Amino acid sequence: MKPSNSNLEDVAKVFFKLGCFAFGGPAVHIAMMEDEVVTKRQWMTRDYFLDLIGTTNLIPGPNSTEMTMHCGYERAGKMGLFVAGVCFIFPAIFITGILAYLYATYGTLPEVEPFIFGIKPAVLAIIASAIVKLGKKALKGWELGVLGVLVFVASILGVNEILALLSAGVVGICYFYFKFRQSSDIKSVSPIFLLSTGLFSTILKVTTVNVFWTFLKVGAVLYGSGYVLFAYLDTELVSRGWLTRPELIDAIAVGQFTPGPVLSTATFIGYQLTGFWGALAASAGVFLPSFLFVLLLNPLIPRMRQSKILRYFLDSVNIAAVAVMLAVLFIMAKDTLIDWRAIVIAVVGAYLTFGTKINVIWTVAIGAILGYLLFLF
Repeated sequence: MKPSNSNLEDVAKVFFKLGCFAFGGPAVHIAMMEDEVVTKRQWMTRDYFLDLIGTTNLIPGPNSTEMTMHCGYERAGKMGLFVAGVCFIFPAIFITGILAYLYATYGTLPEVEPFIFGIKPAVLAIIASAIVKLGKKALKGWELGVLGVLVFVASILGVNEILALLSAGVVGICYFYFKFRQSSDIKSVSPIFLLSTGLFSTILKVTTVNVFWTFLKVGAVLYGSGYVLFAYLDTELVSRGWLTRPELIDAIAVGQFTPGPVLSTATFIGYQLTGFWGALAASAGVFLPSFLFVLLLNPLIPRMRQSKILRYFLDSVNIAAVAVMLAVLFIMAKDTLIDWRAIVIAVVGAYLTFGTKINVIWTVAIGAILGYLLFLF
């Protein structure tokens, strides 16, 4: 069915707005997305949104960016997938491009620390709100609750989140299959494997084409957080002599304090390497695999739900995904709530999120303003 123009317009408005104001990393992005597309607009059920989170966590690429593509697909088909992804990515790339130009011209970055100081504690409540809502749907029995607790503990102890999610899915399949093995209608399913193959890192010369291929490889195999991205780029760029490590740290910082996906770091680095065309090449390369992965995966999710075995897998992965979000919240709170100013902002954020019906974007904005004001003390 051809998507209506109004649906595409809805998708563009929602994800462009999120692209402009979604600070704080994937957990915050997904929490804000849930508020926009499930709570406010009811484009899908919370159960299905959970399925999207669970499956997205299992493929390479930036999770929150891929979630925007899934949501766009559900609202307006394949065209909605591309519109949602582009609208969410564009503000970050545009802002990062400007910062890259200023950095290349003047050799320094603007002072944004006071605003980031306020945003970090403010978004804790947004993540907590999403965990509460998604957790109610994901927790379908005590067995899943136990599985969630195990994943939470494993995440706190530093177990790789992909390993934790996959392990939860496998354990869930085994447990529920044997629990309900008397059911005669369980269908056998052939497993689906996604294989991401990297290119050999043998090209040393910096050209726009080489920048594209390097970031295409990173986008095709990247799992995990911004720290994992740092490790990938350190191997791909610093070891080649394309960037110094201080320059890479500056680039990662830009990705952290601009809205939208942290992979906008690619835009900054591409500009430093080969100018404007390098910025475009790096941005296209790092995000292209996500569009392809989601395009292939999204139509399979309803079929996965129809299979009992794969439904066990999805239910287990979904509770594991909520547990990983809870672990992220715990670690962020421990690292963020380190003085009275951060605690004050966190309390204000909690009141705005749980005690009012204010849009979560205003929570972020108010947190940034409070951060600037309190940072002066």
